[in-house]
Amino acid sequence: MATRTHRTRARIPRAAWVLILPFVIMFAAFFIAPIVYAVVQSLFATESSGLGFGAPETKFAFFDNYVRAFSDPTFSQSLLRLLLFSAILVPLMVVTALGLALLLDSASARFPRVFRIISFAPYGVPGVVATLLWGFLYVPATSPILQVLSNWGIDVNPLSSSVVLFAIANISLWGFAGYNMVILSSALDAIPSELYEAARVDGASAWATILHIKLPLVRPSVILVTVFTIIGTLQLFVEPLVLRPLTTAIGTTFTPNLAAYNQAFAQGNSNLASAMAVIVALLGFVVSFGFLRFVNRKGNRAW
Repeated sequence: MATRTHRTRARIPRAAWVLILPFVIMFAAFFIAPIVYAVVQSLFATESSGLGFGAPETKFAFFDNYVRAFSDPTFSQSLLRLLLFSAILVPLMVVTALGLALLLDSASARFPRVFRIISFAPYGVPGVVATLLWGFLYVPATSPILQVLSNWGIDVNPLSSSVVLFAIANISLWGFAGYNMVILSSALDAIPSELYEAARVDGASAWATILHIKLPLVRPSVILVTVFTIIGTLQLFVEPLVLRPLTTAIGTTFTPNLAAYNQAFAQGNSNLASAMAVIVALLGFVVSFGFLRFVNRKGNRAW
């Protein structure tokens, strides 16, 4: 009996590895390997030799590409623009998703399944298609809404340099608010009904129930949605790339990812592009980790 038990315990790790190994291979091949490759590429530079007539040589440049990236004022401006975009979109996304989830969870909500499907449907639209759709609505020549406003004497240009960030934020909000609403709605559904019954017995109003029961219990999900949104905003690429032919307010270095894309495929400098991509990844890590540290400290103090 002891021998059989020992054999059974010895087989469990092997069976677990059979299940885990495909994920490990895919994770290493499509997540770890590209990161390592980008970091290695960022430490080298390709230089021409022989007064430009010889074959290009790849030399170890250490942090020269990072210094060059930060020395470029347009790239530094794109980083600041990206942080400003995050400051605009993250609060809007969290408040909108939370508001939709609370409306869906309210006792007076009618047709909750239809409401959930309609709110979640934009998430199923690819980012390029969604940006093209909103692009038609942003151009006065093709937008029926802007044409009606123009007939009323109201001239609006959503793609002007002063409001283009808000126009891009609107596309992201339209596409991902429903997804985040589903996360928060699931957290609200997991709250025990006994807490609501006790609140009714104590005479708590609907707002008091939201403030003292719902919001504190969905706090982990709100933090999760916030982190997801922060990471998503720092990866901004598709929307400005698709909208760039429609406006002069979006240049080739409008965002860091767009600048890296331009360096890699237009300028042919993959090493500098890799350095820019690594900088964006580090920025995402620092901002996300800093936010988590902040909310954890605040939560511990409140506790």
